[in-house]
Amino acid sequence: MPESTISPILAIGSLLVLFASSAAALGAGAPAAESLRRLLVARGQWLAFGVALLAMSGSLYYSEVANFVPCLLCWYQRIAMYPLVLILLAAAVTRDVRAAKYVVPLAVIGLLVSVYHYQLELFPEQATVCTAGVPCTFRHVEELGFISIPFMAGVGFISILALQVAIWRARRFEGAREG
Repeated sequence: MPESTISPILAIGSLLVLFASSAAALGAGAPAAESLRRLLVARGQWLAFGVALLAMSGSLYYSEVANFVPCLLCWYQRIAMYPLVLILLAAAVTRDVRAAKYVVPLAVIGLLVSVYHYQLELFPEQATVCTAGVPCTFRHVEELGFISIPFMAGVGFISILALQVAIWRARRFEGAREG
């Protein structure tokens, strides 16, 4: 599939994931959200794993299929996202409730890099850490006038964080109900 088809799909998909994960985080403790809580407790880590896997697959598609050379900040975002795939897979398979200790710091770091990278794209006249190779201000993708690769990466990190919050809230609510 060509990049001109994949990019709009990934852009719109990233917004849908952002809205769904935010809704889950906000609604996980609501009294009427019983089915959502059960889903998050049972499958929340799988959902977060799916987000991380999709983000990793998208970045690999852009570099290996579309032949976009990643800039320095793109590499840093990958360094934060790729381990999340393995950590979240292990957490989902083993049903480990302590995974957030590892997931949250990586996702926060990745989000901070994504936000910095995205604002560099918006305001390219400022000094940047990218001095060699592809400039960090260059946009390989621009969908809907504002969605770029660092924007989509940031959405992935926010979604993973929102799902972790939603899982925590759902487990806490279930524990309070049982106790």
